[in-house]
Parts: sequence; C-alpha cells; structure tokens
Amino acid sequence: MNTALPDVPEVRVVGLPQLTSGFDLMERLDLDMHLKVHGPLEPLAGEPLARLAQAVSLRGRGGAGFPFAKKLRAVAESAIRRGVRPVVVVNGSEDEPACRKDTVLINRAPHLILDGALLVAEALGARTLIVGVTRDSTEASMRAALAERGLTNRRSAPLRARVQRNPVRMVTGESSALIRSADGGPPMPPGRKVRASDSGVGGAPTLLSNAETFAQLAVAARTGPERYCRTGLHDEPGTILLTLSGAVARPMVLEVPSGVPLRYVLQLAGAPPLPQGVLTGGYHGKWLDGVGAQDAIVSRASLEACGGALGAGAILPIGPDTCPLGESLKVAQWLASESAGQCGPCYLGLPAAARGLEDVLNGGGPTALEALREVTRAVKRRGACKHPDGSAAFIESTIAAFTDDLAAHVLGAGCGRPVRGVLPLHNQAPASAAPSGKRLAVDWTLCQGHGLCADIAPELLQIGPDGFPTVAEAAVPRYSEANAVRAVRRCPALALRIEEDPAAAASRLALPPALPPGRGRARRQVGR
Repeated sequence: MNTALPDVPEVRVVGLPQLTSGFDLMERLDLDMHLKVHGPLEPLAGEPLARLAQAVSLRGRGGAGFPFAKKLRAVAESAIRRGVRPVVVVNGSEDEPACRKDTVLINRAPHLILDGALLVAEALGARTLIVGVTRDSTEASMRAALAERGLTNRRSAPLRARVQRNPVRMVTGESSALIRSADGGPPMPPGRKVRASDSGVGGAPTLLSNAETFAQLAVAARTGPERYCRTGLHDEPGTILLTLSGAVARPMVLEVPSGVPLRYVLQLAGAPPLPQGVLTGGYHGKWLDGVGAQDAIVSRASLEACGGALGAGAILPIGPDTCPLGESLKVAQWLASESAGQCGPCYLGLPAAARGLEDVLNGGGPTALEALREVTRAVKRRGACKHPDGSAAFIESTIAAFTDDLAAHVLGAGCGRPVRGVLPLHNQAPASAAPSGKRLAVDWTLCQGHGLCADIAPELLQIGPDGFPTVAEAAVPRYSEANAVRAVRRCPALALRIEEDPAAAASRLALPPALPPGRGRARRQVGR
C-alpha cells in the first residue's frame, strides 16, 4: 500500500542553510522573524536583476530548468514592445506525490518566496502577483503571508496580489494550466502552444516560475553573486532542495550544496546501502541503477551524464527486496489516471502504456515488450502539455534500467519479488478516473469483428491480431462512460452491452441497509 508523504516532512540541511535559514528557530517564519533571520532586501532594476540571475546561473527549479535571466528579459521585452503591464505568477502547486520541497518552503518560509516575486514585480513594473497552490496548508500559509505584508487584491492597490487555489492534480501544476485557471478557466492545459512571456494571464506577458526559484533569487539578491557562488559547484552554484522518499527510513526535504555525492544524500535518509535503483527527478524523471547512483553527484549536469535527471528534485531509492517493474507499474497507472482527458496521447496513450507495461510484467513475451515501446514512442511530443512526454520517458527509463528483471518477466515467471508500494502516491484518484461501477461486455455469439467499438472507445477496447476485441469485459471509468454508451449504440451487430460491475454490486450489498428514523429498535426486537 503506497503511503502519501505529509505536507511538511522532516527538514535537514548539509552545510550552511540558505533557503532553510531559521527553520531551527520556528516552524513558520512570519514577517518579523523572516526579517530578523534574512534582513532587509533592496529592490533592483530589471537589467541588474537579470544580470544577477545570470551571474549565479539561476535556472527554474520546477523541473524544466529554463534560465531565469532569459525568461526575465523575454517578459520585459514583450511588455515594452506591447506597452502593457506584465504579470508575475508563483507556481507553488507541486502536485506530484514524491515532491514536497516547494510545499515546505510555502509552509515554513513564505516570505522568502514573496521576496523574490516582489523583486521581479518591481523590476518589471508588474501590477499583478498570483501565487498558485493546491493544498490547504499552502493556501493558509500564503494567505497569511500576504496579509502580513498588507498585500490585497483590491483594485485600488498598487500591486494586486492573490492566491489561486486549484485541485491536487498532476496537470494543474503545468504552467499553462495555472495561467488558464488564473483567468477563470478550468485548471487544465489549453492545448495551444503559446509562450507565457508573450501572452499569459489576461493576455499580458507573464513571468511564471516555481516557488523555489523565487526563493533562490531572494537569497542571491541579499548575498550578492560572489558570496552566493562560494557554495556548491562553479557552474551550478548555490544549494538545491531535494525530497527524499521511497525505500528510506526517514522521508525528508534536504537542502544540500550542489556537488554533494548522491550516495551521501541517500545515506542521510536511511536508504539501503546498495539500492537496486534510484528514481531521480520524480515521476517524470529517470531511473539510475545501483552502480550509477554510487557515482553520481547532486547536480543537473552530473545526473544527466549518468542517465538520470534532477527535475523537480525528488530522489526515490528502492531496495533489493522489491520488484522495480511492479513499483513502476503502480506509478504508470497513477500517471495515466492523472490525464486531463482532452488530448489523445494523454487520454488514450497513457492508459495503453500502463496496460502494456502490465502485459510485460505478466509474461507477455517479446511481443508485449515491443508493443509497449511502440506506444511510448507514439505518445511523445504530441500532447497538449508535457505530461504525456514525461510519463512516457518514465516508462522508457524503467525498461532500460532494470534489464535483468525485465528479462525475468518477459521470458519467465517473473523476478519473484513482491511489490511493496514504496513509491508514494496520492491515496485518492481523481473523480474522473474513479470506476463508474459499470463494465462494457462483448457478446461473442453476436460479435462480427467490425472493430467500430475500438475506434469509439480505444481506451476500453482494442482489436487483436484476429480482428476481434482482445477482452470480453472492460471496466468503465467515469471519464469513459459517454464513449462506452456511444460504442454500444453504434455496434452494427448489437454485440456490446453495458452491465453493472459485480464487484461494485457486491460492495453495495455488503453495506447494511439504511433504516428509517425510529425503526432500529423494532428491527432488533424482531431479530430476537
């Protein structure tokens, strides 16, 4: 059973703290304590701020790693060219189950994030600041921080600041989904490729970056580039926030200087001495095998050179007593359930990829493995956002990293190790992915292999080599109910029907019947 991480796990630091300064004094640094710990902060004009970000090699810490100075200049140029005020957006969504670094910062050091965001807003001449969150704890902490600074969303305010609350979904943390929700739309990617620096919130040039990025900018502005670069590597200076979970004794958020050996980080969290594999960068990241993890250091360049990824800073080892493919299957199924349901590569491709990985694990042989590879290739670079790409890359990394286990499953009876659920997942799936209590059934006495059902509901039915559906029954999630009904109505041979799922019916029968008010006593007496 996968265990969800708490919003604020244990926080530790290697070396001198920067982002986590003051955490040993208070659980949450209010504005007064924040100023005592970090001191005042002087504003900077646009180009000096961009030069500062460039001097410290600041990149986005949300996963993409885009150079912050380049983003800042692009927004400034677009705003000047169009003659409009830009918007600043802090992305504090962090909806991946294995990531908590931004959540920790918002809960414990919200003013450090606001320092960086307000620096950018002042430099760009922005009049709107939006902080995107998805959790009760982060919403409460950030609303309190805005109130402590006297920032409001009133029209008369010189800077209108507000918190944008979205559901906890993988896709709501995508930049275009956050911008769309800030404009009053659904928190889903819109499907069109438009750079936020050109047209973001309200059509204005928008600088959007994640919470840690703004906090790093605030640290660099206080210390200056020379002092900031004394910590960590020459080409990737400063500290990095990591979230460690998986097969560890102590899940934690850890602040480390770049360049620290990955094996030392794993040792601090109580990982196995020689892990079977280490997932780096989170669920859109990549696996390192046990040997590769011993040689890697914590930096973007080093992890990429070893075949891993820094991504959003999640590090998840698994022990030698766990089936790595089974653990990855649970993640792949979760990633498929997180689809926004609005583009084929995500809505159809990710469930097909998860089913393909399951077929491989169940001994489907080389044919199943090749089919899985074809699905993951077809999914990439065709989605409305990066969720299909990241999910497909995770599956590809899984089958590349664990070749011995893969051979055992493809050619034999499996690796013999259990799936322990060590990789954290959210306990509840989205409502759209929940089972509807119905199943789509094929009547083989009537089916003539027209294949129309698979065209209408490919996420439920697929056509096999013989031209007929590959399954006799398929559970229907809620998001596919309409497609299932349409497939039944359009079947030329009337070979499809929708039935109630026996498991759902049994669970309802297991519940005691509701009693009308006042009838409980009479029923107990009859039972005697």
